[in-house]
Amino acid sequence: MTKTQKIFLFVFLLVLAGLVYAEATKPQPVNWFPSYSKEDKIPLGTYVLHDLLQDAFDEKFVEKDAPPFETLQQNNLHGTYLFINNHIGFDKVELDSLMHWAEAGNTVFISANYLGEKLLDTLNLKIETEVNVEKIGTEPLVKLVNKRYASQKPFHIKKNFPVRYFSEIDTLSQTVLGVSGGFINSLKIKEPHVNFIKAPMGKGQFLLHLQPEVFSNFFILSEENATHTAQIFSYLNNDEIIYWDNYYKTGKRIDISPLRVLLNNKYFKWAYYFVLLGVLLFIIFEGRRKQRSIPIVQPLTNKTYEYTRTIAGMYLDKKEYKLVAEKQIALFMEFIRTRLRVPTEKVNKRFYKTVAERSGNTREETLKLFTFIEQLQNKSNTSQDELLKLYQEIKEFKKKTDGKS
Repeated sequence: MTKTQKIFLFVFLLVLAGLVYAEATKPQPVNWFPSYSKEDKIPLGTYVLHDLLQDAFDEKFVEKDAPPFETLQQNNLHGTYLFINNHIGFDKVELDSLMHWAEAGNTVFISANYLGEKLLDTLNLKIETEVNVEKIGTEPLVKLVNKRYASQKPFHIKKNFPVRYFSEIDTLSQTVLGVSGGFINSLKIKEPHVNFIKAPMGKGQFLLHLQPEVFSNFFILSEENATHTAQIFSYLNNDEIIYWDNYYKTGKRIDISPLRVLLNNKYFKWAYYFVLLGVLLFIIFEGRRKQRSIPIVQPLTNKTYEYTRTIAGMYLDKKEYKLVAEKQIALFMEFIRTRLRVPTEKVNKRFYKTVAERSGNTREETLKLFTFIEQLQNKSNTSQDELLKLYQEIKEFKKKTDGKS
């Protein structure tokens, strides 16, 4: 790697490290997901409201995780059923059970931007969204119409949220409790729209509110906005139990574990735990490897090399170089037959070509070696130098065959 390449590599790694550091240390963006869950501390969670109501009502504050239809099967429920979410839509059976429960003298409080069509049709209501032509976006202004609060300035939600309002209500039976509008230049609602009503239902009532953001962490913790939230809850009877709904929540936690069926049943759960405990004990006490030690068996020693050296030494001691050369030539021919798969009965041009191609040697080198072998075979005696030359020639020839000698 050249010096210039090293410099470019160092600069690249430095820039990459800087980007990673910047990404790791940058602040997390604010999560504006409309959760309305009691567990969420994000701006549109209801962690603060849930905590305040729990402290204020103590034992009269009861949470309900089941759907309202299942909850209202209990005959001893009396008080206020509190629903807060971005969207709430009851089916016909559920809405009928809530209406019968309200007719018995109870209160159903619903705050949502979007209400189900069945509820709106039943109460003869229509909902629209304010469109502000003077300003892009809408920052809601909310206010109650009660004489005690009429002189107060509207409360400002300093965030672009839709301003939803009741465009049609049953004025003969339903009562307007609060209004809203879009912020333009001052804390004054230019065109008040109904966003909070009371709809009598037998001995009880439905309280419908269209700006659930006023119950969020973001609103309650901003300036003096908690006052407005408290004013809305003043329409509830403090002597009654408040049933907090956890079912109709966009941000509710859903158990998607495949073990939920086992763990939700006490008997299945403990059976599952005992199975896990049994498997753990088996692994500890029976999972160890049980085997006798394997004796080391020494492999048989190859005596061929020692035998060959002994025989060759005998011939060399007697200076019978001709016999040693013949043995070398015979072994080399055996190598040609077994290793190169070439018959040695006929030594001709075709033989030389095939041996050269399969051994990796040139035809010239092959022809030279076999010419030398033929010369030795035709001579009656072989000198020590010729024997060494034959050995070296055959050794070099074999090296080029797959790189092995």
